Amino acid sequence: MTTVARGTDTLTRDALAVLQPGFRGTTPPDWLLRRIDEGLTSVGLFGRNVSSPEQVAALTARLRAGRADVLVAIDEEGGDVTRLETRQGSSFPGNYALGTVDDLGLTRAVAQELGRRLAACGIDLNWAPSADVNSNRDNPVIGVRSFGADPELVARHTAAYVGGLQNAGVAACTKHFPGHGDTATDSHHAVPRIDVDTATVHARDLRPFRSAIEAGSKAVMSAHILLPALDPDRPATLSRRILTGLLREELEYDGLIVTDGMEMLAIAETYGIERGSVLAVSAGADAICVGGGLADEATVLRLRDALVAAVRGGDLPEERLADAAARVRALADWTLRARGASGPGAAGPEGSASGPAIGLVAARRALRVTGSAGPLTEAPYVAALAPVANIAVGDETPWGVAAELERLLPGTETGSYSGDGAAADPEREADPDALAARVLGAAGERPVVAVVRDLHRHAWMSRVLDRLLAVRPDTVVVEMGLNGAGPRGALHIATHGAARVCGRAAAEVIAGHGG
Repeated sequence: MTTVARGTDTLTRDALAVLQPGFRGTTPPDWLLRRIDEGLTSVGLFGRNVSSPEQVAALTARLRAGRADVLVAIDEEGGDVTRLETRQGSSFPGNYALGTVDDLGLTRAVAQELGRRLAACGIDLNWAPSADVNSNRDNPVIGVRSFGADPELVARHTAAYVGGLQNAGVAACTKHFPGHGDTATDSHHAVPRIDVDTATVHARDLRPFRSAIEAGSKAVMSAHILLPALDPDRPATLSRRILTGLLREELEYDGLIVTDGMEMLAIAETYGIERGSVLAVSAGADAICVGGGLADEATVLRLRDALVAAVRGGDLPEERLADAAARVRALADWTLRARGASGPGAAGPEGSASGPAIGLVAARRALRVTGSAGPLTEAPYVAALAPVANIAVGDETPWGVAAELERLLPGTETGSYSGDGAAADPEREADPDALAARVLGAAGERPVVAVVRDLHRHAWMSRVLDRLLAVRPDTVVVEMGLNGAGPRGALHIATHGAARVCGRAAAEVIAGHGG
């Protein structure tokens, strides 16, 4: 069922329909409701819009009070990237943990439970899963968001995830096409360039997207990356060769093509979001994701007017805009039918009461433990050696093991230590000896638990850990990122992600509580 918007012409309605904006606050502002009435078909939610599942359900119901077919999207990967549980950490491990276990039934079950919780909140489009093959272990933005570095493993788990999510009535949006895994630059900051040949792109990076398409992924998200082998001039989001020639025609994908956030500097600083949006739709994108940082009516109106002006000025074919809007509305209709078929549901933060949450089960199975040290019997001092979080993860989501250890070993204390310099001056690092001395001074005679994240990527972190282990070889080491540096410490626990449940699973091992 599609309600015809009132008071706007067809061109303006189509321009509004292709936008996926965000907003601020935990209730929809009046301007957003007005634009929905005029034809806006999609809305994106972020952590700033979420306080509880009940609040989100009320919010989405309000968005649909006048039009039942409004698409509500969110970036809920689970693991390190969570919006529903921004303030407490995710109840689900991320892709790297699932790929480590390599049980397709488990991946499908995790995705279906995550989808069930989204559907219970009225969310019906998830900007997930990440199908990127993390072939560059120094990748600053993908990492544990990927199922792994093996294209075949990533492909089969991507398909399982898509199936699980969509079985719950939530449309999957497989990302970041044609593959963000071999980058050393974060596209939030600049345009990453991948210099590999076409054969490598097809054999490695496109394999998971082919599986996602075969699995029926309702949407695919483009990446703001430059692959000269495919298009030497334009990043994928703005490339007709990539979005239309490769994705639509060669891979025969017929679903919705969504852009990554247009406010990301890879687009905003190079093209501007207005011109970038016009170029993206012209290239073959159907939905313009914007709102992670730009979340106001002025942005929506600027993009609407830019699209309308481009059509009237001959820079964007009207038929292309109409096709894009029709694809958005078609997905909205699918989600409306899916909502009607599934009926109302509810899910608390820990899942059903019939047994352990599937997310915790998965996190426990993903642990890899090395060393023969026995469990701690007294409260430790937890030293979190904390890198600067990338923008996709955000720095507001807690991570680590201290909170869970405090529950199991009352009296546990923690401190956070960073050797990363200012973002503009990454060479400026604290003295590792001084950092290690601070940790040891704070710990005193208590056992030390050192928590690291992507140890192999941070020289300062590795040096601090070396100094700690030289003085306190009984230190327990917990790696919550890519396990690229190998085991160190009396007991080494690789969690393969920093979700809350990953921290809980590690704490159980440290305290000898099993699970």
